[in-house]
Amino acid sequence: MRMYDIIMKKRNGGELTGEEIRFFIEGYTNGKIPDYQVSALMMAIFFQKMTEQETYELTMAMTESGDMLDLTAIKGCKVDKHSTGGVGDKTSLALTPMVAACGIPVAKMSGRGLGHTGGTIDKLESFEGFNIALTTEQFIENVNTIGIAIMGQTADLAPADKKLYALRDVTATVDNMSLIASSIMSKKLAAGADAIVLDVKTGSGAFMKTEEDAFALAREMVQIGKNAGRKTIAVVSDMDQPLGRAVGNALEVKEAIDTLRGQGPEDFVELCLTLGAQMLIAGGCAKNTEEARDKLQAVIEDGSALHKLAEFVDAQGGDSKAVYDTSLLPQANIVEPIPSKEEGYVSKIACDEIGICSLILGGGRETKESEIDLSVGIVLEKKVGDYVKAGEPLAYIYANDRQKMEQAKERFLGAYTISAQKTEEQLFIKGIVE
Repeated sequence: MRMYDIIMKKRNGGELTGEEIRFFIEGYTNGKIPDYQVSALMMAIFFQKMTEQETYELTMAMTESGDMLDLTAIKGCKVDKHSTGGVGDKTSLALTPMVAACGIPVAKMSGRGLGHTGGTIDKLESFEGFNIALTTEQFIENVNTIGIAIMGQTADLAPADKKLYALRDVTATVDNMSLIASSIMSKKLAAGADAIVLDVKTGSGAFMKTEEDAFALAREMVQIGKNAGRKTIAVVSDMDQPLGRAVGNALEVKEAIDTLRGQGPEDFVELCLTLGAQMLIAGGCAKNTEEARDKLQAVIEDGSALHKLAEFVDAQGGDSKAVYDTSLLPQANIVEPIPSKEEGYVSKIACDEIGICSLILGGGRETKESEIDLSVGIVLEKKVGDYVKAGEPLAYIYANDRQKMEQAKERFLGAYTISAQKTEEQLFIKGIVE
């Protein structure tokens, strides 16, 4: 078998066999097939697309390119949750303790943030001493003991995906539905969960800008999961404005804690209940959505979800006192309002721009090597549909550097559109793909 023949076959619109896909994935992972040939194949795939079978074969080849986590030692049905990423997306911080408090074990691998989207691992490190470098044995023991563990993705998990994504990133071949779906699902399948719940974002702050593309990606990933024998459900949710009100690591942790105290923003609470309900149903803990939502509300009301978060933080070396006293989280030195220059209704927020504001303040990474400031960010006072007077705060900015703060303020104001008329409210949960 030759890589040249595989490239030509796909270039001419042919369907690659599982054997051909595994040949190039194995050869590329072990360094026998060079970048330039795989680049040519990625471009051929970009233009010629992949069939459902090809996408599944590619996903499984990447899944099996490295270690596959064996979670059979964990009691019960393991349900994983994955978000395609967005601005202010602190969902795992509140959702996983809620689900674990209902009796569904959560064994999750998460990543760090890069660019304007934040990473769950970075946010968790707002708890002083929090350790994400668990051994597989510790990871499994924590899930069996307290019902939840989150650790960073190891280099040996789906290494083909890591190598392939880096190549796609510099060859303008990222934006292909099959390649995106296989990239996400290869990591999820290798992580060993019995069921997977996906949060697919759509809008200005999401990777998928249109609902059509978001639903297409959701269907593709659900089909891969089904073909791999894993129960997979996708929720398509809005990311045309930041999720909740807080954007920035420690600020988002505080908002997640507030949510577990029953004081969360309406959109964020709704997302946690929607995703959580699907996780409980998939894990066999509830028969239907109504029962699942009632159980999730109950663990917030009785405080057990908040206590579960404290247990989880403590088990991974973090200072769990910050769960009950959020003043112990990293604090910014400067807190100032960002006043509106106009009067009217907020009709639009360029969501990705708000994420960039946090990045400018130091709350995100320009490169993988960048150090992030966990204390900085923005807390929105006004969201789409809200009325604002001139001089009234649109948000509060949290900073440690005045020059960066002024730069972020100016960019923030440019992200808001104020209109005389109130815009029609958009559906937050766009739909569920099963």
